[in-house]
Amino acid sequence: MTTDFDITETTVSEIHDAMRAGEVTSRELVDRYRERIEAYDRAGPELNGVVTYNPDAAERAAELDEAFEASGPVGPLHGIPVLVKDQAETAGLTTTFGSAVFDEYVPESDAAVVRKLKDAGAVVLAKTNLCDWAASWFGYSSATGRTKNPYAPARDPGGSSAGTGAGVAANLGTVGVGEDTGGSVRVPAAYCNLFGIRVTTGLISRTGFAPLVARQDTPGPMARTVEDMARLLDVMVGYDPDDEWTGATAMATDDEYLDHLDRDALDGARIGVLRDAFGDDDAPASEVEPVSAVVEDALAAMADAGATLVDPVSIPDLDEQTEATSLYVLQAKRDLNDFLAARPGAPAGSVEAIDEAGDPHPCVADLFDAIVDGPADPTDDPDYWAAVAAQERLRRHVVRVHAEHDLDAVAFPDVPVLPPTETHLRDGTYGTMSFPTNTVIGSQSSCPAVSLPAGFTDEGVPVGVELLGTPFDEPRLVELAASYEAAADPREPPATAPPLDD
Repeated sequence: MTTDFDITETTVSEIHDAMRAGEVTSRELVDRYRERIEAYDRAGPELNGVVTYNPDAAERAAELDEAFEASGPVGPLHGIPVLVKDQAETAGLTTTFGSAVFDEYVPESDAAVVRKLKDAGAVVLAKTNLCDWAASWFGYSSATGRTKNPYAPARDPGGSSAGTGAGVAANLGTVGVGEDTGGSVRVPAAYCNLFGIRVTTGLISRTGFAPLVARQDTPGPMARTVEDMARLLDVMVGYDPDDEWTGATAMATDDEYLDHLDRDALDGARIGVLRDAFGDDDAPASEVEPVSAVVEDALAAMADAGATLVDPVSIPDLDEQTEATSLYVLQAKRDLNDFLAARPGAPAGSVEAIDEAGDPHPCVADLFDAIVDGPADPTDDPDYWAAVAAQERLRRHVVRVHAEHDLDAVAFPDVPVLPPTETHLRDGTYGTMSFPTNTVIGSQSSCPAVSLPAGFTDEGVPVGVELLGTPFDEPRLVELAASYEAAADPREPPATAPPLDD
């Protein structure tokens, strides 16, 4: 390899500039990212974020290089190596859904988002680890085991999009795709010093993604910069006739999200501070206080950039509402069974069959075990309809707090505690069904939210701050994220994955 182009911390626009200047090709990018995967994911710190490397990536990249030389880029992600959560089906490439039961499952077709990536010129570089069936906040799976946090390898990278978070943070790919049902884009973004956004449910197709709760599920972009997050978002959003929820795109902006990279958006913005989400007495102070301190610094950076902090604001009975709006046990069994039944070649055709064939990783088993015992048809259960109604009520309260205080967003820690250690998960300090993540506020109200890198604790552990908006307010969240990035410059690469010597 003769190119001097440095792929660590590079962006899509920098890569395209280098391609135009003849300084790098897509094939060279693929080879270099694979070197980093071998050095840091398979060896070195053994991050274990990659489940399957795409053996056709180099051939795809070479074809794109030929197309570029002949007529220029084929799309906005031309030649860009992308990491894709292994929750998304990829034609001809093993897709495990985090489950050892599916370790030889090869779909015949691509998820809608994967198809959009390819149409935009991207190279699917690798599939990334997730907990079994995305049913946890942690980076453990029966398929490949534990994914490590590249900043603090003894700690978790956050789930369920753990491999995408660790991989993008460690520069094992240019950008990444996660999926967020309760916070599975934003938790790993927070714990891996990344930007990640959950859109209003329905703006991005879920076709080909294993579901958890269909009324909450949404794929989402994860990136080291806001610009790359917005660029990926522009590709992913859109109507899909196979996903009726994407009718929501009719209510979304026609603007490109790239047009909303406003460095001055915080000047005059009003940000509500949701103090009730900064932790409670049940969590160890040693895990809460460092997070709160870093988030306070991030809020101060927003204020220094011209934002007015409306401190505090409140959502009535927040803890009770997040509990009342939980649908994971009530709905997931039906949604997963419908998904599996539509795949006659799958190694298991139901949640019950998966449970009989093998166990999920013990660090993430509690929710999946509860799903197995959940109702086959939730519509027969009055508790289901109570939770659906409660979600609508929570959404009204989120909208109301914005209106009452004339807010642009509500801010709080994505998660009020530090990333768990393996000991925390094995000794029961944290479990999936009791983990105190605030990301469920956006998910269970179907409101958009963006996770921003807040900074690092004194021990170098990443912390995230979330901005919660109202439905279809993604453009404003992108603006605020871009302005925060310009003011705070919060992104730092992990020391565990430095540039490789040529």
